Amino acid sequence: MIVYDKFWETMKRCGESTYTLINHYNISSGTIDRIRKGQGITTAKLDDFCQIFHCRVEDLITYVEPAEGEPHSPYSEKSPK
Repeated sequence: MIVYDKFWETMKRCGESTYTLINHYNISSGTIDRIRKGQGITTAKLDDFCQIFHCRVEDLITYVEPAEGEPHSPYSEKSPK
């Protein structure tokens, strides 16, 4: 699963806020809400954030293996052919 902890750290380090993202850079409040909830965002939005923060994707998101008992992606377990 993708986690956004680094997004918040990078935003703070760059001196930006959700207010400036929404009002200065025209990022939708829905996108910010999706990040807060740990939901997916598009690669186009990741590209936007990299340009705003002058950073790399690795400074925004991290992939973490789901813990035992957590739902997995349908792609994680391929059915035998």
